[in-house]
Amino acid sequence: MIRTRFAPSPTGYLHVGGLRTALYNYLYAKKHNGVFILRIEDTDQQRKIEGAVENLISTLKWTGIYHDEGPDVGGEFGPYIQSQRLSIYREHINQLIEAGHAYHCFCSTDRLKSLREQQIAENQNPRYDNHCRDISKDEAEQRIAAGKSSVVRMKVPTSGFIEIYDLVRGKVTFACDLLEDQILLKSDGFPTYHLANVVDDHYMQISHVIRGEEWLPSTPKHKLLYEYFGWKLPQFAHLPLLLNADRSKLSKRQGDVAVEDYLRKGYLPEALINFLALLGWNPGTNREIFNLEELIQAFSLKRINKAGAIFNPEKLQWMNSQYIRGLKPENLLKLASPYLPDDKSCQDWPKDKVGEILLLLQPYLSTLSDIPEKGSFFFNDPVLSENTELQDLIRSPEFHTVLASLKNQVVRVRILNSAAFHSMVKTVQQETRVTGKQLWTTIRVAIIGKEHGPDISKIAEILGKDRFLKRLDAALKING
Repeated sequence: MIRTRFAPSPTGYLHVGGLRTALYNYLYAKKHNGVFILRIEDTDQQRKIEGAVENLISTLKWTGIYHDEGPDVGGEFGPYIQSQRLSIYREHINQLIEAGHAYHCFCSTDRLKSLREQQIAENQNPRYDNHCRDISKDEAEQRIAAGKSSVVRMKVPTSGFIEIYDLVRGKVTFACDLLEDQILLKSDGFPTYHLANVVDDHYMQISHVIRGEEWLPSTPKHKLLYEYFGWKLPQFAHLPLLLNADRSKLSKRQGDVAVEDYLRKGYLPEALINFLALLGWNPGTNREIFNLEELIQAFSLKRINKAGAIFNPEKLQWMNSQYIRGLKPENLLKLASPYLPDDKSCQDWPKDKVGEILLLLQPYLSTLSDIPEKGSFFFNDPVLSENTELQDLIRSPEFHTVLASLKNQVVRVRILNSAAFHSMVKTVQQETRVTGKQLWTTIRVAIIGKEHGPDISKIAEILGKDRFLKRLDAALKING
């Protein structure tokens, strides 16, 4: 059975790169009727942040990615939090030491720092020099009994090559003399990622390890551990990096990278998932819009690219706008509610009118957080005297003439709707001889304070007769 896992560290927010890794693992498992597992790798206790696990789980659920096994849902291969599995790691460390595949290292932090500085000064590749590798097991035990602090390192062959087959990159070969004896167990008794992930992947029966390419250089060491334990190797697939436009690694310094940032800004989860799926994978067609079920059916590891993928915020905005346009009215109102102004300007509008406002704005929204700005003219009357760019129009004789004629038409109708509005504007055109763009721009500026926006007849209908006349009167007072 296909079994994949997403194994984040609870050190803060969920990075969009992490979400893409989770997504690819999820898609591959579901495509093959397999199991998707969430495992929390919290062996770095110093970097652990309170509440991060709960945040990770809730963020994944927001995107629609649900795990089959994990810390909150259980499963037959738990615990799914590494700090709860320390006895398992200790048992396997002892196995490696007994078999001669690992050893205690007593080198101090100062010695290792000095060694690194010297190697860099001599233009050498910084790495551990195997100083403690030949200490006998008896001597090591005596030092430990005497209170000496140590870590446990894995013995890596000093010559030869280790070959890895990667489902994305094909055959990759590593020279052993470039690999250092990796730390497997820290002095605090917690394992490093290298030991814990191998042990857990084996016992959780992970068939495919799908992770970021930053882990590719560590994979030969992981392969060695599988061989030392006599375990079957899973298949590996290392995903391309997410990059900024300048091809630097995507980082917080150059924009939002936390999934919750996009949630807060009003991106729809379906749009974010669709966008991330296409960063590093392509369906083999020009199609760009996929729902989650369609992604499951189309996904293939064979179509993952080797090259890094550019994270294009503008493309994400475009994709999000497509999903917003596809929302049904009741869903739009529900999702948009947190982004509406929370002051009296919005509370004065009845719910059905708010729904009409959102439907009118819908084609103009890239994110839901655009609503206050895009719909500002509904929630706040325009202050034309402060609009310095349009003063020539506002102070022109035609401005007053057109609005006075329009007011005479509006006061006569009982209900202001779109059809009636168009009829009135035709009458204004005949009375004032002002036509075309000048006519419509005059009305639009008076009512919403802008030269461009949604259909002004629809705006008039939503505003209603009383609000519309109030704005006309305010505009007429400027040069009346």
